[in-house]
Amino acid sequence: MSTACAAGGLKLDDLKDAAKAAVESSVSGDAVSALSTDEITRGLKEALTTGSNAVVSQLGAANGFSGDPAIRIPLPKSLVKARDLAKKVGLESSFDDLELKLNEAAEEATPKARALFVNAIQDMSVDDAKGILQGPDDAATEYFRGKTGTELQSQMRPIIDSALANVGAVSSFNSLLSKYNAIPFAPKVDADLTSHVVEEGSNGIFYYLAEEEKAIRENPIKRTSEILQRVFGSGS
Repeated sequence: MSTACAAGGLKLDDLKDAAKAAVESSVSGDAVSALSTDEITRGLKEALTTGSNAVVSQLGAANGFSGDPAIRIPLPKSLVKARDLAKKVGLESSFDDLELKLNEAAEEATPKARALFVNAIQDMSVDDAKGILQGPDDAATEYFRGKTGTELQSQMRPIIDSALANVGAVSSFNSLLSKYNAIPFAPKVDADLTSHVVEEGSNGIFYYLAEEEKAIRENPIKRTSEILQRVFGSGS
């Protein structure tokens, strides 16, 4: 994913070097050493804000989940087996319609994540920033998951409940079960659609946060503000 990246400038690894230089003041007369620890931290926060906003915007749009094979939400396992049986009697399309509606519900709920990520970034300490800069490739994503994962699922649940009804998933599910249960000798099936979409939806969000973090580490960030220009452009 490259929505937050542009050509030219420093990589996140360069920002890590800049942070080290700023803390140790080992380089004199260099633009990098002129950056304070506070500026390094603010630059990282803004970069992560840009990246997380890009992820939320992408996944919260129409077809954000349904049109992306990497994170498209499948039917719950119990319904996958039922679809295989239903296919034999021409009911497969009802299952396909339900799967599409599950993805639409996730797309409707995803924008809720934006405020959670912004708050987590604002609460980030200097030590947190150092840990992300010096950590593994998914350090920022794991920071987000630790800070927001539980709350994200909690806040997504009522939205998913409402969205499932709004997009017609609940009525589709009830209609599907009615038709399916009329199949002779069909095993009974049931599924917690809300829990399934909440889990799969949040996994999709963190999947792309990890992809965005990889892009931040490997490619320059769009210089959308003065602080980003100073931090990421200090060695250009």
